[in-house]
Amino acid sequence: MSSPHTVPTAAPDPGLPGLHRAVTDWFDDAARDLPWRDPSCSPWGVMVSEFMLQQTPVVRVLPVWRAWMQRWPRPADLAAESAGEAVRAWGRLGYPRRALRLHAAAVEITERHGGRVPAAHELLLALPGVGAYTAAAIAVFAFGDRQTVVDTNIRRVHARVVSGRALPARSLTAAELRLAEELMPADDDLAVRWNQAVMELGALVCTARSPRCEQCPVREACAWVAAGRPEPVEAPRGQRWHGTDRQVRGAIMAVLRAGSAPVPARRLTGPVDLATGAGLPPESLRALDALHGLAAPEEQRVRALDGLLRDGLAVAGPAGVSLPG
Repeated sequence: MSSPHTVPTAAPDPGLPGLHRAVTDWFDDAARDLPWRDPSCSPWGVMVSEFMLQQTPVVRVLPVWRAWMQRWPRPADLAAESAGEAVRAWGRLGYPRRALRLHAAAVEITERHGGRVPAAHELLLALPGVGAYTAAAIAVFAFGDRQTVVDTNIRRVHARVVSGRALPARSLTAAELRLAEELMPADDDLAVRWNQAVMELGALVCTARSPRCEQCPVREACAWVAAGRPEPVEAPRGQRWHGTDRQVRGAIMAVLRAGSAPVPARRLTGPVDLATGAGLPPESLRALDALHGLAAPEEQRVRALDGLLRDGLAVAGPAGVSLPG
């Protein structure tokens, strides 16, 4: 496999066929070797990857995906475990509600679909936690169906190459969906490769903050480059982490994942001196130290814990707070 920096020596042919050829030829050489792209990967493996990759970089997903697939190679394997174990195994991927939804989907696949991920797009859409993008992605990448996949990377490539904008709008629009459908090849097999290729182009070359236009296989046909690479109408916003409720929620979840016994709520929300003492394993105490090391106000810790309880990521009982059963 050659480097993703490989660039064709000539500009692509005009029109959609040339665009399709240039991008998919580039993908044949530059595509990352990812386990969920292996032809032997099961539809379940593809589905797990799609849940994990939402708002999470590939480098963080890979080790968790491998561990997950080794432990739960089939939907029925996960369905036989508690939702709390799914959350625990999710680790630090972030947005742990995805783990709850994936567990719920595994239960439904086991109970209603004979333990096999359904191939039909409408059945995928009916699964818990599966929205329009995820259903289309599973249908395309697991079953070779002709569906229009539109993620952040694809939207950005379309915005630049076709529309001449530096970045797409913050929210997906009907016009973007129409454009994505218009750009899709008519051939089913080529449509699958096109979806994969455009997504990879956005991830590796046509990035949000530092696009590598000199490495792009379609730079000669790019409307944004032709327009002089104008600045975005809306600058991308970074997400603040330190001091946020999300950071505190993550620290509380780390405490709950660290041990199997319930943790008294006051140890999570009360003063620092309540974070030590007998009854908790060393891993839980270290996680508690990290939680209290954030120096978050008690009211913020209470608010974060209440949010976790509402979201079903934690449950409260007589002995304390734990992951869901």
